[in-house]
Amino acid sequence: MGLQASDIAAVVLAGGFGTRIRHLLADLPKPMAPVAEKPFVEWVVRYLKKQGITRIGLSTGYLGDTIEAHFQSKPVAGVETKCVRETDPLGTAGGFWQTAKGTEWSPKAWLVLNGDSLALADLKPLWNGLAESDAGGLLGLQMEDAARYGTLKVNGQQQLVSFEEKRPGAGLINAGVYLLRHELLAGFPAQRPLSFERDVFGGLLAAGKSLRVLEAECPFLDIGTPETLPQATEFVRANGGCFA
Repeated sequence: MGLQASDIAAVVLAGGFGTRIRHLLADLPKPMAPVAEKPFVEWVVRYLKKQGITRIGLSTGYLGDTIEAHFQSKPVAGVETKCVRETDPLGTAGGFWQTAKGTEWSPKAWLVLNGDSLALADLKPLWNGLAESDAGGLLGLQMEDAARYGTLKVNGQQQLVSFEEKRPGAGLINAGVYLLRHELLAGFPAQRPLSFERDVFGGLLAAGKSLRVLEAECPFLDIGTPETLPQATEFVRANGGCFA
């Protein structure tokens, strides 16, 4: 039996500096970029609600008070959000761990997403597949040009073998969407900063744990460059059925 959405809580990583687009955002952190009359990170939350996930922690950092203030004043109906701010750079896995602990929730599994990108996949196969994995899973997207992203090497059983370096050409990219069993948090390395790809998943693979990869074809946007940020409003409007 797989998991239900109610068994899962999410952490959205929203602590980055947004160096490449900071000149376009004035005094806003990247996840708060205005998109279709809402901050981009709110669209991430609304996507999660549409997927049935209603407990969402937000790992904040740079200008994190603006994210917290937004969800306090304009909460998404039916969603419980908790912000946990990092005062020192913790890395993606370190920020997730701190936020997961800070929420004091104990779900069966944690879903991790980036606050500056959206891969509008149906995630039910990801958590249904957790029954066939002793650790968790990842979302992989087939891209014609994977040059901006790290790619995934997968075996014939759809299990992760390794993370590959960025390179031009077609490939299965790492969408930055992860599902992890709750009990794995106790074994996270103590070092900070802590990377998912190198430190957490690398350690799990070295220990013989299995991580399933859900290959999906779906609309995808990363707002992290001056070229992609202007595409965000049309992206959200064109995929309105994916949001609650």
